[in-house]
Parts: sequence; structure tokens; C-alpha cells
Amino acid sequence: MSADLYDIRIIEPDSVFFSRGPGGVFQGVLDGKTYPELVVYRAFPFLYTTQYLSIRDPKGEELGIVQDIRDLDEESARELERELQFRYFLPRVTRVDSVKQKSDLWIWELQTNLGPTRIAMRNLHEFMQFPGGARIILTDINGKRCEIPDWKSLDNHSRMQLTDVI
Repeated sequence: MSADLYDIRIIEPDSVFFSRGPGGVFQGVLDGKTYPELVVYRAFPFLYTTQYLSIRDPKGEELGIVQDIRDLDEESARELERELQFRYFLPRVTRVDSVKQKSDLWIWELQTNLGPTRIAMRNLHEFMQFPGGARIILTDINGKRCEIPDWKSLDNHSRMQLTDVI
């Protein structure tokens, strides 16, 4: 009898080990079985960035869920976090230089951990997401995204730029 497609298997932290294989491929050992290539997805990408991580084989079949990356051994946690950074490229906003409305667009001039960027939005409600706490995900009209991890911890100038839009 095959497993129910809707069963969720929680991976026990002591039954898994993640590492890098030849060429930097994310790999691991799960319940004693070696997987030369693994893929990771966030089950709730905006709400939980280090919890409820779906571990899958290259065909997309789910092997199980890691409940919290912090429960793993140091190397496994480091490699899993690195893999998540590759998959979910999301620059972090460090400063909001300006937010201006020009004709039918909102233009944001931002400083990020990866350098300056500009994003344009048609409307704020559709392109700003508030997944919880003081976190904001910004998406421009072309799909480029960045995050403000905690708008309350930004400098005074940045917070002032945000007062009219949040």
C-alpha cells in the first residue's frame, strides 16, 4: 500500500544531515539513505522563512518537512540556509531614500544589502505585503522583489518616507 499523498512527514532533526556535493549541489542523508541532490521549498515563504521547509528529491517528490532550521546540527543548518538564499533571492532594504508618486506609478528609491535599487508600483495595496510583525515585502511591476525585515528598526529618514504608504 502506498503512502497517502496528503500525509505530512516531519523530519526528525537527528535523522537528517545536509551538505554540499560536487559542484556545490545541495545533498543530504535522510534516515540513512543518501540523496545526491535535494531541493528545498518554504511551505510558507512570507510568514516562516526558517520553519516548515519542504525537502524534495529532484523529481519534486516531497521527502518530508523540516519544522525549524534551528533544530538541525550546525553544518546542516548552514547549508540549508545557504540553499534557501539561492532559491529565494530577496534583497533586504537597509534604507528608504524616497517614495514618490509620479503620474500613475509609485517610485521607490532604496538602498539594500546588495546595493541601490529602484522599484515601481502601480498601486500600493497590490504590491506591498505585510506577512507579520513589522516585515514588508515589496514587489515592483516587473516582479522584482525586496524585503524590509523590520520597518520600525530603519533610520528616521526611512521611517518618515514610509509614514504615508503603510
